[in-house]
Amino acid sequence: MSGRRRLGLVAAAATMMAAAPISTIYASWTWLIQCVVAVGVVCGAATAARSLRAPVWVQALAMAAGLLLITTWMFRSGDEFLGLLPSPETFAHFGALSGQAVEDMRGYGIPVPDRDGLLFFTVLGVGGVAIVVDLLTVGLRRPALAGLPMLAIYSVPVAIYPDSVPTLPFVIGAVGYLWLLVADNVERVRRFGRRFTGDGRDVDVWAPSPLAAAGRRLAVVGVVAAVAIPLAVPTFSGGLLTRLTQTTGAGPGNGPGGAGGAGKVDLFSALSGQLQSTETVPYLTVTTNDPNPYYLRFGVADNLTPEGFRNQAPNGRPANTEIQAPQVASSRLPQNTYSARIKVSERFEMPMLPVYANTTAVADVDSAWFYDPSLQIVYSNRRTAEDAEYSFTYISAEYTADALRRAPDLAPESTVRQQYTQRPDLTAEQQAAVERIVDDRTGNTTNQYDAVRALYEYFAKENGFTYSVQTKTGSTGSDLLDFLTNKTGYCQQYATALAWLVRQAGIPARVAFGFTRGAESAEPGTYTLTNQNLHAWTEVYFEGFGWVPFDATPASDVAGAARGDWAPDVDATETPTASAAPTTSTSAGPAPSTAPGERGDRETDELPIGGAPSAPAGPRWPWYLAAATIVLLALLAVPAVLRSATRRRRSAPASVASVAAAGGAGDETGRMTILGPSPELEKSRRDAHAAWAEMLDTMIDFRVEVNPAETPRNTVDRLTRSESLSPEAASAAAVLGSAEEHARYARTPLTGSDLGGALAQLRQGLSVHAGRRTRLRAALMPPSVLRHWKTAIGDRYAAVVGLFGRWRDAALRLSPRRLLARSR
Repeated sequence: MSGRRRLGLVAAAATMMAAAPISTIYASWTWLIQCVVAVGVVCGAATAARSLRAPVWVQALAMAAGLLLITTWMFRSGDEFLGLLPSPETFAHFGALSGQAVEDMRGYGIPVPDRDGLLFFTVLGVGGVAIVVDLLTVGLRRPALAGLPMLAIYSVPVAIYPDSVPTLPFVIGAVGYLWLLVADNVERVRRFGRRFTGDGRDVDVWAPSPLAAAGRRLAVVGVVAAVAIPLAVPTFSGGLLTRLTQTTGAGPGNGPGGAGGAGKVDLFSALSGQLQSTETVPYLTVTTNDPNPYYLRFGVADNLTPEGFRNQAPNGRPANTEIQAPQVASSRLPQNTYSARIKVSERFEMPMLPVYANTTAVADVDSAWFYDPSLQIVYSNRRTAEDAEYSFTYISAEYTADALRRAPDLAPESTVRQQYTQRPDLTAEQQAAVERIVDDRTGNTTNQYDAVRALYEYFAKENGFTYSVQTKTGSTGSDLLDFLTNKTGYCQQYATALAWLVRQAGIPARVAFGFTRGAESAEPGTYTLTNQNLHAWTEVYFEGFGWVPFDATPASDVAGAARGDWAPDVDATETPTASAAPTTSTSAGPAPSTAPGERGDRETDELPIGGAPSAPAGPRWPWYLAAATIVLLALLAVPAVLRSATRRRRSAPASVASVAAAGGAGDETGRMTILGPSPELEKSRRDAHAAWAEMLDTMIDFRVEVNPAETPRNTVDRLTRSESLSPEAASAAAVLGSAEEHARYARTPLTGSDLGGALAQLRQGLSVHAGRRTRLRAALMPPSVLRHWKTAIGDRYAAVVGLFGRWRDAALRLSPRRLLARSR
């Protein structure tokens, strides 16, 4: 096989390796099979064109024709010529697939199913990149530029993935690109002939050369750095709404949960932590003309597993389009249409917009937001609600106990009943315990509402249930039975247990998440909702009425709780009279007056200090900015601090002892007799070297050239001439130069000189003639420190390279090729 054909195959393989990150988007591997086939056809068309020695533009046309044919075959409209050649109807079909892909991008979350429109886009995109990579690598011999279209493939999952793209697909794509570069390099070497050493021996094309070894080291370092650096960068948490987004589920859609979706959110995960928090965080401000609003909702958990309820992925249409009319039994119940406007704070970082049930229209939102009429939630695949401001209209139905009693039972084959009455498999003992509770409570009921009401009233305080965010563990092996046995929990346990028991009775039920009514402000109709208003409750489906809320959590323990006559407060001291006018959200018994941050009878050790709620916390970003600024300033001050410490150490008073006292004895004439080195003489020599090193660093700081090849005397002379030093500074430089000369070349170093004072005088002399910018840089960012760092890094790098070189030489000595050559 010729080198160009071989390089074309490598280009095709590298393109498919660069497409590895796409695996994080799809739920299955259909895309991979189709892309492999498409890229194979493109590579085959290019190879055939090169076999005919066609020019580059003919090769491009051949590859484009091959991609068109294989795309037509994969996504047939049924009107092709001979079943393969595209027709006008084929291109119209491609346009429809493109529109479907755009719609799917808005409506589906990660991982997405095998939708024809999305697969069409993927095959066409990867095939187009394969054409460009082949032309750049083989046709134009510019393989380095091929990294740009390959990077374009990788940028797609990076742009839409809710979390960081996994590391392995990036490494696979990087390896493919490096393989392409190496293959092109080998082909270039082969085109020039054989490689030889200086003594005439042949060297294999794959044998390492110094330049190639350096390139491979840089490539490995680059890939490792690209993978490791993002992992080391710290990120900030968004508090409750970030912790609510822990991945637990799966599904084809997206919804609440950071940049992810409802199919990847455990709505229970951090509810208890927020209810225990002593910090009150404002999330929403709601203004409505509804005199008795019920609960705002943003999520629904309807998939019952052995571990409890989990949410599934929503599926809806853009919220700014027409919304399907909700089922609220308009012919049976009085109803009113109200409007509401919500302003979201920057702390609410969830990809969902809280709304009231039975929403009929949403305004002031774009096409990035979707409405699921079944779950009755507004969600987004790629947006968060922070700082959003929107309005909507909704229907408030006045449910009554008498009306709900007349609701017909759902047929056994009803889809809603089959879906929302599913229960996980329990052990025989656990199942018997659940059935015993349900049978005891519903045995004498004759309709669906009375059965639900009996189970709802089971959670009254008179039956031993108490509210506490400090739950108790049990030994039953089931969280549901632990709660039903210990009878201690908060809204999560109450809502889950009631929904589970209702399903056991054969009635559809699910768990909703959102906010309680909250505290009304001085302005009528305006409510402020905080993290302390987060809540979970049960919804039960009634034929002809839709989903009706039942909140089994004690109203006195929930700030902003609301009750209706169909589900009154069973713990209230006064029972509503028969003549009381029914409403959708008035409490049967007024809850104690609580501030927005309090939760009724909660234990004193769960309240803020002093028993009062803490003040609403302000935005945290100023603290983050201040902390980042302090850290940055501290890092910038490191060179100046190190330079100052080094200067103080070097400028310490040198030894002033006389030569006679330090290391020799004089005779009658005063001449010295050298007796040998002493600690005092060694210290003087070290002081002189330190002072000279400080002088050189001072010159570097003030942008005076330093030549290591000069003698101290030449350096002093050049410094005095070039900088026009004052007599005092020139004398100080001469003292420092003389001390260094004696320390280097004389038997005894120069003593009795004030080297520290000379350094200070020289620095002052250089500063007089330096510009303001030079002086500021010498004080704040000394060039001498930066030069020392650069030198140290270079030395360390050279040591590491030398170490790897020794390891490589050792490995080459054990090469099978060399061992076989020696054995001959």
